[in-house]
Amino acid sequence: MKASAFVYPWDVDGDPEAPGRIAALGVAQVTLAAAYHSTRALTPRHPRHRVVTAEHAAVLYPADERWDGRTLRPYPAGDWAPGDAFGAAAGALADAGLEVHTWVVLAHNSRLGAEHPHTSVVNAYGDRYPWAPCIAQPATRAYLVDLAAEAAVRPGARGTELESLGWYGLQHLHAHDKTGGVGLGDAGQYLMSLCFCPDCGQGYGRHGLDAGELAAAVRAALEPVWRGAPSDGGWTGVEKLLGQTRAAATRAWRDETARTLQEAAVRAVREAAPEGFQVLLHADPVSYHCGANAGVDPAHILSVADGVVVPCTGGAQALTPFARQGRAAAVIAANLTVVSGMGGSPGTLAADAARARGLGATELRLYHAGLASDGDLEAVRAALAGL
Repeated sequence: MKASAFVYPWDVDGDPEAPGRIAALGVAQVTLAAAYHSTRALTPRHPRHRVVTAEHAAVLYPADERWDGRTLRPYPAGDWAPGDAFGAAAGALADAGLEVHTWVVLAHNSRLGAEHPHTSVVNAYGDRYPWAPCIAQPATRAYLVDLAAEAAVRPGARGTELESLGWYGLQHLHAHDKTGGVGLGDAGQYLMSLCFCPDCGQGYGRHGLDAGELAAAVRAALEPVWRGAPSDGGWTGVEKLLGQTRAAATRAWRDETARTLQEAAVRAVREAAPEGFQVLLHADPVSYHCGANAGVDPAHILSVADGVVVPCTGGAQALTPFARQGRAAAVIAANLTVVSGMGGSPGTLAADAARARGLGATELRLYHAGLASDGDLEAVRAALAGL
């Protein structure tokens, strides 16, 4: 199975040993961040630093003139990724014999929401989620489509993986997070992720819903949950809380919005890219799910993109809906965490890969070569040597 390791430019730039070390893992490819959200990351082998703090979402290369005069535009990185950090790392990795694909984070940007609050998802209580751009808003959609095309098609890249190309909601790996006090469950998370900005209000209207009445219904449905009543899981739980008719209408609006954005972004990438450029999406096979792995309809997304990257740490069942589509040429990449300190299991990588292959995976993605300890990387090398 072809394997690719996720890497940040700051894992490579300034460390002449990094490209060879990554190649020695036995991976054929690296998925290198070109546009990324804020983070604080360890660099356990870098000769100049041990912690990198990316203070805000940024592009890790110089943005071009397409953004001149536009209100919504990508932010340049600070000293954590100066200049063309992506380009420098990509060149060094390619020289080590690795195929470079871009890693592009899209609808996940806290600085955008802080500086332009109107772009954010607004829940039924009027609270804004600054990390979650509303993908229904025309200006935000235009920004995301152009960012996808620019960040994906960097010089030397042979393909891209688009993350967060869909709805983001309440769940967010936020610093010092304190949102787990009430068990919302799958259904409660969905209701707390519904957006009530003006554009979404119009969208609900086109599906026969009054936005004000819908927001009141959401608040009423959640009241028992706040008091501690269990929230049923899955879509049946949403229907139970909100009613089948309302639930179906909200999902129709949100599914349509996500699908058309995904189509537009992939089309823009293909128009900017050379022939043979591969386009994958980080995806969840349940279309109403929110987050970095965008909820998609498997049949639809495999008719749009070349394949998907599917989270498989802790279980690989999410691969099955994509494999059932029977698209022989589709890439179905199982994303496995190999950083033991972040819940990964590099010691069982060979078995986990075999299990994923049995469920339809055609490739592997390994999260994350820059964050893993030496011991984790040695386990990865041993596992890949046996595959």
